Amino acid sequence: MSSTNAGRGGIEWPTLGLIAACYMVWTLSVGPLWSAFAPFAFVLATLSIALFSSLQHEILHGHPFRSRALNEALVFPGFTLVVPYVRFRDTHLAHHRDEFLTDPYDDPESNYLDPAIWERLSRPMRRLLRMNNTLAGRMLLGPAISTVAFVRSDWCAIRGGDRKVRDAWVLHAIGVAMVLAWLLAFGAMPVWAYVLAAYAAYGMLKIRTFLEHRAHEKARGRSVVIEDRGPLAFLFLNNNFHAVHHAHPRVAWYRLPALYAERREQVLARNEGYRYGSYSEVFRKHLFRAKDPVPHPLMRQD
Repeated sequence: MSSTNAGRGGIEWPTLGLIAACYMVWTLSVGPLWSAFAPFAFVLATLSIALFSSLQHEILHGHPFRSRALNEALVFPGFTLVVPYVRFRDTHLAHHRDEFLTDPYDDPESNYLDPAIWERLSRPMRRLLRMNNTLAGRMLLGPAISTVAFVRSDWCAIRGGDRKVRDAWVLHAIGVAMVLAWLLAFGAMPVWAYVLAAYAAYGMLKIRTFLEHRAHEKARGRSVVIEDRGPLAFLFLNNNFHAVHHAHPRVAWYRLPALYAERREQVLARNEGYRYGSYSEVFRKHLFRAKDPVPHPLMRQD
């Protein structure tokens, strides 16, 4: 399948409308709803932060406007607290080089390790990473593990003189400061609760990324399809049709299900049948059982 921009207009109104709705729900959840009923507000804040991250993914792929600057202005506030948008954009676009998918060195989003690195880890660290390879572990521990690894890597890059990474973090600090200033000036939700909501949102996003890719000899067989149209699929903006997204990264989120339905047999033949029927199936199979080993199964140990 070749990449396509079919159906893209000058402005993608469904995406723009969803961004506006996300801001509205976020504002209500950290403000008046927290004062009225904090548990409900906490859930809504978590969902809006997770949706905001999904919308950032849409933005970096060129939606809803043709202008990159205008698109990125829509997601400048640091709602997610941890990952700078510019770093997310750059690492994710690098991840879209399908020939390198799952490679521990060349795929920035790989969860696999070089077997030689794995052999040098301590037993407690191996145990922790094995737990992280279950869905429950990925949701509970994954945000902390990913954040530590990501910040450490970027800090090393900054110390090595990488100005682009440094500038990304400076911009992110401004975006986070905007969020904290809003919370302190107009919000009712305390900062500690917002930090927990951001962590919970990151944990929800780990459901999506948990098995998006697998180690496979053929690059085309590495991206999954989860045939789900429920709440999680909406929260992830249909990225459960991930093989379709990788084949057509410029297609908007609301067009992915129809595109998959039109080409289902072709997609599943192309990705070597890497498919789940729903997120319920993913939970049943992998909540407490790992899908993969931590060391990359197709890499030799040197």
